[in-house]
Amino acid sequence: MDWDKLRIFHAVADAGSLTHAGDTLHLSQSAVSRQIRALEESLNVTLFHRHARGLILTEQGELLFDATSAMAKRLDAAAARIRDSEDEVFGELRVTSTIGLGTMWLAPRLTRLYQKYPALKIDLMLEERVLDLPMREADVAIRMKEPSQADLIRKRLMTIRMQLYASPDYLEKHGTPLNMADFNQHRLICQHAGTPQVSAGASLVAELMSHDIPSTLTVNNYFGVMQAVLNHLGIGVLPNYLAEEFPHLVRVLPDVSSNDVPVFLAYPEELRHSKRVAAFRDFITEEIITYRKKYQNS
Repeated sequence: MDWDKLRIFHAVADAGSLTHAGDTLHLSQSAVSRQIRALEESLNVTLFHRHARGLILTEQGELLFDATSAMAKRLDAAAARIRDSEDEVFGELRVTSTIGLGTMWLAPRLTRLYQKYPALKIDLMLEERVLDLPMREADVAIRMKEPSQADLIRKRLMTIRMQLYASPDYLEKHGTPLNMADFNQHRLICQHAGTPQVSAGASLVAELMSHDIPSTLTVNNYFGVMQAVLNHLGIGVLPNYLAEEFPHLVRVLPDVSSNDVPVFLAYPEELRHSKRVAAFRDFITEEIITYRKKYQNS
């Protein structure tokens, strides 16, 4: 099968338009159209439904687009390895993590990584959805559970726990609870039970909610919980790594804590020799060592 035709088909399917695909490929619309017709004739199928608003893949077109997408990702991975210099660390590195860890722990530390490798181009993708590393949706992931795929290299970074925190201003105004019975005078801020979160955190929230708590604020990620706590709205369920990032926060009810939550670094086996991945892995490892010395055993 002619790769040039497949490349053009992939661009058309991705853009949903002959014109837009032609702009991307620097080809005329008629040239793109001829290549698509030739591919359809060679396969003896119709790949697109044509209508006034653009192009829609047929069932056969969807199957071919899945295949060309996988091929494109493999080529991207190969190109990334080829671009890695023997002596320099440069180019794009796509890193994924959860919104909470990415915004409150990882992003503030990237200054030191850029100081060491100023030619890096980091694409930080923060979302609760677990991106598919073997399919090259990201190069490196920091996850709150051990990855299950067999073709990933994984490294356990640290262990965190979900605990209760409040601002000094809130506690000065409303008092500090000494036990769970005192919570009937306070507002609990936590992730909504239906949002993606670590199971240990969800279990802790479920336990807290079983008590008589008159007022709650639920958010769909820990960054939102953090903002509410910083603005003195109540007592929040937050990860304990915030002791470093926001040392003025006060831990409430020290005996209340979730089970351990492991944090893993993972990347595809095929990127084992990537200079960029190695630089990021070593950077994160150094940051974790510093974190552990300061806070993990305190």
